Amino acid sequence: MKPQHLIKILFCFFITSLGYAQFNLDAELRPRSEYRHGYKTLFPDNTDAALFVSQRTRLNTDYKLEGLTFYLSIQDVRVWGDVPQLNLSDENGLGIHQAWGEVLLQEGVSVKLGRQEISYDDHRIFGNVGWAQQGRSHDALLLKYHKQDFNIHLGLAYNQDSENLFGTTLTTPGTYKSLQYLWGNRTWDRFSASLLFLNNGMQFIDLINSNNNETRYSQTLGTHLTFQEGPWSLTSNIFYQMGKDVANNDLNAFLVALEGNYRITEKWQIGLGGEALSGNNNGVSANGKNKAFTPFYGTNHKFNGHMDYFYVGNHINNVGLVDLYLKTKLVLGEKGSLNIALHNFSAEAPIAGTNKKQLGSELDLAYNHKLQKYVSITAGYSQLFPTTGMEALKANFDGNTNNWGWIMMTINPTLFSSNN
Repeated sequence: MKPQHLIKILFCFFITSLGYAQFNLDAELRPRSEYRHGYKTLFPDNTDAALFVSQRTRLNTDYKLEGLTFYLSIQDVRVWGDVPQLNLSDENGLGIHQAWGEVLLQEGVSVKLGRQEISYDDHRIFGNVGWAQQGRSHDALLLKYHKQDFNIHLGLAYNQDSENLFGTTLTTPGTYKSLQYLWGNRTWDRFSASLLFLNNGMQFIDLINSNNNETRYSQTLGTHLTFQEGPWSLTSNIFYQMGKDVANNDLNAFLVALEGNYRITEKWQIGLGGEALSGNNNGVSANGKNKAFTPFYGTNHKFNGHMDYFYVGNHINNVGLVDLYLKTKLVLGEKGSLNIALHNFSAEAPIAGTNKKQLGSELDLAYNHKLQKYVSITAGYSQLFPTTGMEALKANFDGNTNNWGWIMMTINPTLFSSNN
């Protein structure tokens, strides 16, 4: 999108909004510097560590009038230096992160359609992946029902590469062909329960005979439960997967998680949890069976350690995972907080080349400080302590130190609000 076109669009929004009650315009600038020495995979010999600065820039508009909400989020994601100083055009250019409208059909019933983030509960199956500079959004239609403490969402999506004249084969990598889901949530005073059913269709392409191209569907069914009683809180996830994977294997997979937190004081909280995701023996589907659970469209960076060794673009259809962890959060002063987590990882299924399931442990530190109303700075450090099981899983026995550090500033001012 050309900058002058964007300016025209925003100008029209601004002028139109003067006669209405609710129009908001806000921005986000988020540069982040990372030092990678074993991030996502074990660090090999004779290799230099990575060091770079990435940046996300967003401009968001929110326009509301009776029975209608329109939202537009323009985004630019770059790495400092990926274009020259005297550039004619950017590497990626501006893009649409979100562009959706929600129309009220009757009291409590609305339809929301367009490019949008889809997030539910703790983001385990559907999340916006806020840590990633690009984030995640879907082209989808949602039918929503809301009544007091009860919500139901029906989501539908169907993807194609272009306006084809013939055929419906999808060739865009890394996305689904078709998706339908039903999510419901009910909250009480101390208890909340959600149910999710996801029918996920992936495109299979036969490179020899295109007549065999088809959409293969898997089904994910599960629940997210939370309970709060005074300083105690409990959270659990239970999900089961069945149907077919894209390779036409029969799916039989599960995810089970339980976490408990206790607030010792107003400024100190501790938590203990565990999660198990099923996997395949030796990381390979056998006899037409796939036992490996896939968390699909969740914010996976939020789970299983910050160094992203599992389910962040990797570890799919592998040996699964058992993650036992201890964490704590400390509020430091009026503007700061420190999060500490220690994870112990092991495979759920046997690992090829070793009779050990233990993968190692990881220590994560993250500090956040609010500099002023619209500005915050966050920094983190993580270290992985791998075992021979992790070395066999990653096919790297070099024995190097594996750590990762980062620092990020977020500037998110409100540029205009008709409510002020």
